[in-house]
Amino acid sequence: MRKKERYEGVISWFRQNMPVAETELHYDNPFQLIIAVILSAQCTDKRVNMVTPAIYRDFPTPEALASTTPEVVYEYVRSVSYPNNKAKHLVGMARMLVNDFHGQVPSELDELVKLPGVGRKTANVVQSVAFNKPTMAVDTHVFRVSHRLGLVSNKCTTPLSVERELVKNISESDIPIAHHWLILHGRYTCTARSPKCDLCGLKAWCKEYRELHGMD
Repeated sequence: MRKKERYEGVISWFRQNMPVAETELHYDNPFQLIIAVILSAQCTDKRVNMVTPAIYRDFPTPEALASTTPEVVYEYVRSVSYPNNKAKHLVGMARMLVNDFHGQVPSELDELVKLPGVGRKTANVVQSVAFNKPTMAVDTHVFRVSHRLGLVSNKCTTPLSVERELVKNISESDIPIAHHWLILHGRYTCTARSPKCDLCGLKAWCKEYRELHGMD
């Protein structure tokens, strides 16, 4: 199967079967989103959504969060992974927003990655979700699903190489939602262990499935 045909089939299926696909992180504005995404690194969205309401309530603005200390924030985030680092990142991020960005979350990649706790993946999520930009954040789900489906080649061994390949082959208008399609498919169907191939509607285009069943 040619790559173009595979992409067309996969995108068409998602468009028909998952017309609404959004982040499962709870947030009301870009500042809340960046807090949630920083906390979500190597942690489930479900866990993050349990701790963020109190943070949003007690630190509703960058100024409020910037004026506290990592020790105080630690008590709010102690149940997530790497709470010490994340508490420092949240306070540092808020202080930089106040000092360098007039208290506003920037929308550009080169500015976002300056913020403590914000790498390329986090920046891409914020750009895509908060500002609807055509960026593709590659987390473990996107990385795995892209390879299994055959959307990217085995030569794409880094998140950045996967990101570039996906962005090159998916139309700009579909990129923001495609990020969520791949994440949600990896989270609930194409799981790391024991993928639910019998329930998957993408079998006809899936490179791994087709090879296992002698279809390619």
